[in-house]
Amino acid sequence: MKAHVATWLAALAAAAIAGCQDDAEWIDYGSLTGSSASTGGFSTGASSTGAGGGGFVDDPTVHVSPVPPPPISGGTLLVTADKELAVAADPDRDRVSLVDLVTGEVEPELALRAGDEPGRVIEGAPGTAHVALRGGGAVVTIDLATREMHRRPVCPAPRGLAYDANTDLLHVACAGGELVTLSSDLEAPPVRALRLDRDLRDVVVEGDALLVSRFRSPELLVVAQDGAVVERVKPPRYVQPGHQREFEPAVAWRMVPLPEGGVAIVHQRGLVDPIDIADAPQNSYAGFDCSTVVLQPAVTVMRPLPSEANPAPAPPVAGVGGLGFGVLPVDIAISPDGFRGAILMAGSRMVLETPLDVLEEREPLDCTPLAGQRVVSVPGEPVAIGYDEASNLLVQLREPPSVVRLAALTGEAVATYSLPGESRLDTGHTLFHGNGTGQMSLACASCHPEGLDDGRVWSFSPIGVRRTQSLAGGIAATAPLHWDGDMTDIGAIMSEVFERRMGGQRQSDERVAAFAAWLDTIRPVPLSEPADEDAVRRGEALFNDQAVGCASCHAGEQLTDNRTVDVGTGKAFQVPSLRGLAARAPYMHDGCAATLHDRFGPCGGGDKHGVTSTLTPAQIDDLVAYLETL
Repeated sequence: MKAHVATWLAALAAAAIAGCQDDAEWIDYGSLTGSSASTGGFSTGASSTGAGGGGFVDDPTVHVSPVPPPPISGGTLLVTADKELAVAADPDRDRVSLVDLVTGEVEPELALRAGDEPGRVIEGAPGTAHVALRGGGAVVTIDLATREMHRRPVCPAPRGLAYDANTDLLHVACAGGELVTLSSDLEAPPVRALRLDRDLRDVVVEGDALLVSRFRSPELLVVAQDGAVVERVKPPRYVQPGHQREFEPAVAWRMVPLPEGGVAIVHQRGLVDPIDIADAPQNSYAGFDCSTVVLQPAVTVMRPLPSEANPAPAPPVAGVGGLGFGVLPVDIAISPDGFRGAILMAGSRMVLETPLDVLEEREPLDCTPLAGQRVVSVPGEPVAIGYDEASNLLVQLREPPSVVRLAALTGEAVATYSLPGESRLDTGHTLFHGNGTGQMSLACASCHPEGLDDGRVWSFSPIGVRRTQSLAGGIAATAPLHWDGDMTDIGAIMSEVFERRMGGQRQSDERVAAFAAWLDTIRPVPLSEPADEDAVRRGEALFNDQAVGCASCHAGEQLTDNRTVDVGTGKAFQVPSLRGLAARAPYMHDGCAATLHDRFGPCGGGDKHGVTSTLTPAQIDDLVAYLETL
């Protein structure tokens, strides 16, 4: 595959959203309005005292959904090629809704199984749509004429989908590393099943090749027709002018194809330089404006090379297209003419619409959009975005469940299509993804996307480097928290991290309790089937062997005894849970082990961290095979 890589690093102002200051307002469908901001005069949402100014949150209301909503994954809206139908997957309510964009009618929803958590939606052969069931381990094919659905098991954690019209094949990228190809015969077994790197996200057809993104890396894999990975491309690092702060690419939320070939990937970039968490004032994470926050949204555009003679992609171009502000860039859509892009910021509750060439050519030097760009505030809790035939924006909201049409010229709401389903308003969910105001400059989900981890190793002054920890699988039972065990419970996290470092408003005890309760509903990534069941059984025996000693610390339901101990790494650290271990590389408190095999190398602490020096390489392989099933 031939690709030209040009980087834009996009960010958006956390502009205040008029009339959207508390959770309770989203019950009234009639109150939905939109507004747009020009290239100047809007607030970044971060002040010298933080978004909350250190005071109590204005709205003390606590909402607890009877069915806990999953973390936001984004990218759940399809607008069909003829621009006549919107297909909205609803992971909060396990259903799919169809909106006729010509008549405005919302047709009866297509109900799925509890826990299916529908995600990506794409158009297939004429008259069909495919939906990835993130929690159901399957793909559902919908006949758009009859509304009949056909379910096909594909992998435990399907994520991205791509349809190749030339071959009539459907490609499915899975978080466990499977890349599965299905035919149009709904009863036939998979045509092909590859096992690539874990953490796959989206997939795009590019000629005879497939472009596959990874979520936490972020990285683009170029998969040739024979199934071999022939290239790996990552966006470049970025050095911020003036401040000379260095950022590296992080979480790749969404990848979409460009009309004339190539892709656009919306992702984050994280600060490489040390962050002062000891003596710094409030906002050591959030900063005081968009130029000092530790995380920024980003987009990388990759276009095909004009020459077939050169198989290698051009070197990534750094320093173009960034804005430097905005929270949770979970989705991106390309306009019908292919010249503009719309980036949805779920945490900031807004959209940045921009000419693509602007993002590929230059980088702003301050916190305002470039010429030709505009920021549009979004009512409610947005999760996905698309365009209609007239280039109006279509924004899917999880609360209240609806699709809002925003005018192409003004950004004002011209239509609201209410989707069926009960409210899933939940205070914990809201706090995790911002705080409900759209005014924070980062969210819990910025470093813990989908409740997991960003795969990064952060540098903190004075304690050193620490790898982000996953929140899935029930963290309340693993207290004290953080690698150093210095946070007694979620309340301590909220006080030190959410308020002081992130600049959030102080929350009532009831809202903190709701936050903690919702966190404990986050599920780990479903596990893929092991390649060798016999190796797993041998590894389990080694794990539980008293002479090896793994189970002496990693015991109980959470596979941790919650102690803070020195395992040969020079300092005492919390014994982490091993639940979901396979999905959260790198390993150890400092991320020194890129793989589980590396954990049993020099950086793993030696025999103070389980007596493994006497194990053979084959036994280490068996032990790793077992650990990957936890």
